[in-house]
Amino acid sequence: MTALERLRPDHAPALLSFERENRAYFAASVPDRGDDYFAGFDARHAELLAEQAAGMHHFHILADGDGAVLGRINLVDVAGGSAELGYRIAERAAGRGLATSGVRRVCELAFAEYGLTSLRARTTVDNDGSRAVLARAGFVEAGAMTLMGKPGLRFTRDLTDVGR
Repeated sequence: MTALERLRPDHAPALLSFERENRAYFAASVPDRGDDYFAGFDARHAELLAEQAAGMHHFHILADGDGAVLGRINLVDVAGGSAELGYRIAERAAGRGLATSGVRRVCELAFAEYGLTSLRARTTVDNDGSRAVLARAGFVEAGAMTLMGKPGLRFTRDLTDVGR
């Protein structure tokens, strides 16, 4: 059983472990967080929680029954009823539908709990897995862009039809 939980202070050790264990895996498709991220993790975690409390972002983890983090799904830059979706799933949990189910659940929360009416997302054209997750979660392509120096795509999701 996988639980979707809003980010809390006590998630810090498991989240740091998740980020360290998957650093190379994530760096293959998204920019590496850099050594400073890991060195200053505790301070950054506290900053993120303060920003979440202020309503600027909504951070979530996907945890297994033992509390190990299998993924994170975040809504950032909340403004005007919209936010940007970002997610990452542990290498050991990839390919099991966890990203799709987690993104769908966060879309429901975004509308029902956070009062958002739309979400944005982006990915590189060559990230077939991410494009498939977004499509299965109801996102539609909204234009081309350059992301990390590569061809990318923007996506949007109208949340007013969530749960229907």
